[in-house]
Amino acid sequence: MSKSIAIIIARLIFAAVFIMAAAFKFSGMQATADYIAAAGFPFPLLLTWAAALFEVALAACFLSGAFFREASLLAAAYVIFLGFAFHGPSHWEGNQAEFGFFVDHFTFLAGLLFAAVYGPGEKLALPYGKLWK
Repeated sequence: MSKSIAIIIARLIFAAVFIMAAAFKFSGMQATADYIAAAGFPFPLLLTWAAALFEVALAACFLSGAFFREASLLAAAYVIFLGFAFHGPSHWEGNQAEFGFFVDHFTFLAGLLFAAVYGPGEKLALPYGKLWK
């Protein structure tokens, strides 16, 4: 029973992180688009909307357990992309906090990879979306 509780708590944490990220984007689309543009990406408003919708989809997968392993892998790739794009080595000079933000993405990556391997657990998980079994 304690294993199931730990897995559910982990799923809730993953979902909460992506819900918060999406909420920040939805509440400040233009500010996020400006940040994306400052990083040198084209079509920043379109990318902001795509990121927010992707984060909502990830949260839905983590909450329901549907396509959990696939969502974990996609989230892992997304998190590492974000780490390099917005907190990578070019941001470290003169700002040690950026290095800390960068390293935090690897901690999150580790959890997502672990989730991808071990799945959503047997409790409160929809039975479809099984890439590996």
